[in-house]
Amino acid sequence: MAKRASLRIRIDFAVALLAAACALPSLARAASVEPDSVSLTGSTITWHTVKFATDAENGFVNGSLEPTTIVDRTFKSYILENRYLKVTLVPDFGGRILSIVYKPTGHEELYRTDVGVPYGMKGLTFYYDWLMVYGGIFPTLPGPEHGKMWLKPWHFSVVKEDTDEVTVAMSIKDDFAYSAAPKQFMPGATNLEATYYVTLKAGRAALDARLILKNPDNRTIPYEYWTCTTLAPGSDPEHPKATGGAEIIAPLEAYSTPAWSASIAEADEHLGAGMHRFEKLRYFRNWPIAGIAYAAPDMGAANFWGVINHDDEEGIIRIADSRVTRGLKMWTWGFPSFTDEIDERKDPARPYVELWAGVSDQFFHRAEMPALGEVSVAETYSPTVGMNNVTHANTNILVNLVAGASRAELQFISLEPAAPLRVTLKRDDTVLLDAGVTADPKNGNHLSVPIPAGGGDQVWLSIRSAEGRELIAAAAKIK
Repeated sequence: MAKRASLRIRIDFAVALLAAACALPSLARAASVEPDSVSLTGSTITWHTVKFATDAENGFVNGSLEPTTIVDRTFKSYILENRYLKVTLVPDFGGRILSIVYKPTGHEELYRTDVGVPYGMKGLTFYYDWLMVYGGIFPTLPGPEHGKMWLKPWHFSVVKEDTDEVTVAMSIKDDFAYSAAPKQFMPGATNLEATYYVTLKAGRAALDARLILKNPDNRTIPYEYWTCTTLAPGSDPEHPKATGGAEIIAPLEAYSTPAWSASIAEADEHLGAGMHRFEKLRYFRNWPIAGIAYAAPDMGAANFWGVINHDDEEGIIRIADSRVTRGLKMWTWGFPSFTDEIDERKDPARPYVELWAGVSDQFFHRAEMPALGEVSVAETYSPTVGMNNVTHANTNILVNLVAGASRAELQFISLEPAAPLRVTLKRDDTVLLDAGVTADPKNGNHLSVPIPAGGGDQVWLSIRSAEGRELIAAAAKIK
């Protein structure tokens, strides 16, 4: 894919003052953008899978796999759409967000399979003792390794629908059990009630979601909750896939890995206590084989992670409170297997980067839901363009701020691109830049600002709305 040039504004110190003086015309132009609206449309979607059969409890029927026969499975789908995003939901297969197309580039941000292939049968790895990847973003509960709900129909309802906002809900209750589940999974039903709210607002180039998990019983429930994401940003919407240029963007220094997948860590420095430096494994191309990596010891205070595809500098970032979902599990099938074409009817391996957000730090490390308790997991998914990293993020702005000896480099994405902004950069009391800026949703924004000699060792950033409300503040140490 051709690399798009980022919007680059070279500003010396004198011109920065001129930019500040010209801010009002810039803001006026931004305010003239036509109003946006959001819509909800019902549709259907067809998924191809190889032929197989399951029993009444969703267990795999031995001998039913016919890898040379392709069948179509049609699901009811729902499309949320505004100026910036086209989002496809499939409640009937795991309550999932199947697709996020970023309309300014026309690219898909999530992975989905062209042909579904069952795997892991009788391997004692998954709850139903088999699995099949469809893709997208979906809640997993009440246990690890995709839990019980990945193939179940979730109830769909519309919470709010007007031209400014559409919010829908997908819900399910864990009131069933698989009698032949492997012993490492909790037996029986937990009765936990899950509702996944998905919201798209007019003028917003990001998707907001919230998972509400409730314990209706007067007893403490051991459980796990994970949001699974299969990411392939910057893809052809018809055939999404991650490429060698995909990088896991997460403010981590170290990771751990189970003993069975220790070979994925051979290229990274050992830090002791079962941890390795999270450096080379950031890149999909450096995953030698399939395996698991966990943020070590967990996500800490960081509030974002995602993937940027450096082949076209397009990405998708999840913003969330890591005090709620402190675990980050990372998985790929390994990159070498995708250097040659695979037979999708026989091989379950797929080219995507799978990142999970969990209430516990690792699979099979259970949390506890208090009697009559509730957990709320708020998430925002924002596409990025023209950014090669993210250093700071919130639900308003994504920032990559780097300060060198002579220049500060700022890349940013506004989650509400039509809203006018004021960008201020300072070194101590010295103003490096104070200017009105119109966000560019197609290419992103890149400001390169000289840093005069002398003063403190940090550059300070503030991005505010036209009314003066601070949207994000950040600092970068001068290197």
